[in-house]
Amino acid sequence: MRNKELYELTIFLEGRKVQIEKNLNALNNELRMISQMDLNDEADHAAASSDNSLELAIEKQQREELEEINIALLKIAERTYGVCDMCEEEINVERLKVKPHAKYCIDCREIAEKNQ
Repeated sequence: MRNKELYELTIFLEGRKVQIEKNLNALNNELRMISQMDLNDEADHAAASSDNSLELAIEKQQREELEEINIALLKIAERTYGVCDMCEEEINVERLKVKPHAKYCIDCREIAEKNQ
């Protein structure tokens, strides 16, 4: 991977990390507001419960992506970024441009998905 590509991916990962952290703060504020609402009837409870479930699902997905981004940034610092965790071959740059926090090359990703 060329230095320019690595730099661009690093900038993208850092920007995405900041955005996810902002999203998580907003979600936490929203969850706090939902928990403090004065609910008057069953419909209000149902709506709040539905909102709460959706917010928690989004939060889980965002936290998982943030963890993957942190791992990718650590790998960049350790100069091991772009290497497949399974076969230890280089991950195609085009794949990294689509998913900069990818842990696996295309072939190993398919194997990992089948094993899950």
